[in-house]
Amino acid sequence: MLSTSWSGVIAHVDTDAFFASVEQRDNPDLLGKPVIVGAPPTQRGVVCAASYEARKFGVRSAMPSSTAKKLCPDGCFVRPRMDAYREESHRIMEIIASTGAIVEQMSVDEAYLDVSSICQAEDADASLRLAVPLARELKARIRAERRLSATIGIASNKLLAKIASDHQKPDGLTIISEQEKVPFLRPLPVRAIYGVGKVTEQVLVKAGLATVGDLQDYPGDLRALVGSFARQLKAFSMGEDDRPLELGDEIKSISGEETFLKDTEDRKILRACLKEQAADIEVRLKHRQLGAHTVQVKLRYGDFTTLTRQFTVEEPLTEAGDIYRLACWLLGRERLVSRPLRLLGLGVSSLREPAGRQLALF
Repeated sequence: MLSTSWSGVIAHVDTDAFFASVEQRDNPDLLGKPVIVGAPPTQRGVVCAASYEARKFGVRSAMPSSTAKKLCPDGCFVRPRMDAYREESHRIMEIIASTGAIVEQMSVDEAYLDVSSICQAEDADASLRLAVPLARELKARIRAERRLSATIGIASNKLLAKIASDHQKPDGLTIISEQEKVPFLRPLPVRAIYGVGKVTEQVLVKAGLATVGDLQDYPGDLRALVGSFARQLKAFSMGEDDRPLELGDEIKSISGEETFLKDTEDRKILRACLKEQAADIEVRLKHRQLGAHTVQVKLRYGDFTTLTRQFTVEEPLTEAGDIYRLACWLLGRERLVSRPLRLLGLGVSSLREPAGRQLALF
């Protein structure tokens, strides 16, 4: 894997509610409405993405469409057009690359930019300020050429740039200066810190550490709470992060499969197989500190006919339950278990760093 060392001026570009925004752009009747990209609620399906208007009702990726309908009765359901989203992503990344920055594409709709060589001044904060006009121009180009909005965060490292881009959505532009980074972080919940997922958050909150400021002030040994993550967590709470931009993908996908001793269509056996595979994938994702956008099932019949089906969501998946549910839906959508199976496999791809991701505790 190639990489470039952190060098001081990092921007994080995130296209706002990407899938849903493309649908609203291409169909003006959807503008301002709660758009839910996915299967209709009258069918057995799941949510692929949701607009900001729909998210206000609690709608999220990988949720059953029927649940989304209950939460958002007036939601406008639109079938996903993955080819259109991939093409749009390509166009946006071309605009980003034209800035001359070093780019780490994180997913179809977001990327880190190292603009240190472009924005050089007498001190760190002056260099960060030089990136603001570039960010404004980039936002303006994406809006003018692609008719979409993007939010950009600027800071001295990846941790802060991502937090900055999450701070003012949609269509925001936030800079976190070196001088102000510690006070900026203080009021944020601990979940805002890279590596703090649901389980770690619960451990920290139970210990009285609910905000990043609590972590900054904590006089004790965090190893008793989060094990080997303690040193990095303390550094992150102070806005320090030396992770480089990665200019290649070390791993493209994670998968597993099982060949049965005897061909079977027993639903209990198949469900147990998928659950075990999903649990294994979750462990491997968390070990590599990644989330997945795409879930794929693979099946082989007794005559060795092999089929694969996949589904992509906008928000990265990290939990076995979500991966398992999508796998079951993929099998059921086309009634693929119509005869005994010789092999059943489950995999994930389109891997990236999820927001608030959960690192191994100990």
